[in-house]
Amino acid sequence: MRLYFNRFFRAARLDVTFYQEVVAEPLLLNQAWITVLLYAMLAAWGSFGRAGAIGSNIGMISALIGWYIWAFSSYFIATKFFGGGSAETQRADRKAVIRAMGFACAPGVIRILGMIPGLGIAVLVLSSIWMIVAATTAIKVALNIESTARAAGACSIGWIIGAIAQGLLLVSLFSVFGVE
Repeated sequence: MRLYFNRFFRAARLDVTFYQEVVAEPLLLNQAWITVLLYAMLAAWGSFGRAGAIGSNIGMISALIGWYIWAFSSYFIATKFFGGGSAETQRADRKAVIRAMGFACAPGVIRILGMIPGLGIAVLVLSSIWMIVAATTAIKVALNIESTARAAGACSIGWIIGAIAQGLLLVSLFSVFGVE
């Protein structure tokens, strides 16, 4: 457990050597998924905790789906438009990107602080920027992209796509379940 939390905090501190270890070690996939689940759960409680159990569950589901769309979009944009990885290695890199992007959402756990009245928007903006910077590090390492600007561009565009998808999903599910 201590080893996992050490990895978690190294990911949040944007430790490049940590992301290199994650890319090189396929066995860290489960820990990456645990990080994504922790992020989704705490982000949902921080953003929708006052909406009750249904609101929190919808928030968690939308955060998971939004994260996946962000990770996949960032990978796709980085490889197809920003020259991330060679054609031969892109297939193998897909799993490395998922592992690295999983740990890159570690800074998002601060969204639990959104439960404090008046902090919601500030925490959302801060955590989003921090996660994009972490994802930039993750994508850059996982796909051997030399340019930080290209990695940041791929992650930022991917984040926008994921945020739009997540927002549409939230509005749809809140409407269906009558959550205000």
